[in-house]
Amino acid sequence: MASAADDGVVKRLKVIVKDHGGQLALANLIGVDQGFISKVINKKQDVSYYLIKKLCFQLKYSPEWLILGTGNKQILKQESAKLITEIQMLRTEVDILQARMKAYEMELSEVRNALPDRKQA
Repeated sequence: MASAADDGVVKRLKVIVKDHGGQLALANLIGVDQGFISKVINKKQDVSYYLIKKLCFQLKYSPEWLILGTGNKQILKQESAKLITEIQMLRTEVDILQARMKAYEMELSEVRNALPDRKQA
């Protein structure tokens, strides 16, 4: 299920779809299945690093604009390497945060299981 943070990316993905003449045209341009783009837009699949990477590398959309909604829509040549590195660093941070969240969820589950059953009280 898509996160709230993905909502902004989906909004900007819709702009990109429109810029390129529809989902099928965009899918063909970046080498993905049209159904994949449809699932992301309809929030049936999370926005993936794979899709962001294709849009940024192949079509030169700015990662800052695509992910955060700030800055230039298109990558300026001198910004390209810096922004790609920043995307990779952000992806690593997201992976770390997701791992921490999973650990916290497991810990919370253990605490809940250790509590006495409240229905008997």
